[in-house]
Amino acid sequence: MELVTRAQWGARDYRRPNGATLYSGKRRGVKLHYLGTAYSDRPHAQCAAYVRQLQAQHMDGNGWSDIGYSFVVCTHGYVYEGRGLKRRNSANGNTTLNNQDYAVLLMVGSSGLTEPTDAQLHGARDAIEYCREEGPAGTWLGGHRDGYATACPGDAVYAWAKAGAPRPDTSKEDDMPLTAAEKKELAALVADQVWKRDGLPVRWGTKENPSWSAYSILHHATEVARENRGRIKALQADVGALSGVVSRLAEGGGLDAAEIQAAAEAGARAALEKLGQQLTDTDPQG
Repeated sequence: MELVTRAQWGARDYRRPNGATLYSGKRRGVKLHYLGTAYSDRPHAQCAAYVRQLQAQHMDGNGWSDIGYSFVVCTHGYVYEGRGLKRRNSANGNTTLNNQDYAVLLMVGSSGLTEPTDAQLHGARDAIEYCREEGPAGTWLGGHRDGYATACPGDAVYAWAKAGAPRPDTSKEDDMPLTAAEKKELAALVADQVWKRDGLPVRWGTKENPSWSAYSILHHATEVARENRGRIKALQADVGALSGVVSRLAEGGGLDAAEIQAAAEAGARAALEKLGQQLTDTDPQG
């Protein structure tokens, strides 16, 4: 559970003695709430300020001793500590109802944003389980409207509560196509993570740089291939020159055919051995 403590969201101190009233016994369960007013989603960085706004409304507008809820869940799935597990809430309608169940608010409204997000449902489920395990609270689960005349917590949240507050199914594949901007961002990420990031050990690496990026390996292999092409051309020139010498010897150099052939083979072997050693020295896999 992503719990945000009172100190972390900047809560005011509660009024005493009412704000310090404890539950008189084990809670039956958890009641869910919504805001009952219009609500627009916001970046997570602004959620704590909204919770402080709720506390100010309850304390300064309603005259309550603290924010009314036990916990508040934002659309990003974070659970804000209200009155918490031990102090009696004031959101369920009257003293008996407040003492009977915890009060958990989902930050959705009666208009604007009315459907909870998947992250928010996960956070609300976390809060319910936290109340049950640490409260303690029983397994009963419902809405503010259960036992009190109100539309709260709205039809969407109430239906979810009556279904047992299941966690959202995140196993379904997202069939939404990528936008052009998303494709560009993904391509840049692949280029950075696959082509440009060091992490591939190479046998020709140094102690200071034992691993290369795929881009560097490809560039090195290209340079080696270019150098080897030059060496092959030089060998071809040497062989051509050797062929000329053999021809002149055959025309009257005083050597018989066997001696000429032996000399030619020896020269060719020496040239090939030299090229092979050069290729081994520069082979990116050697």
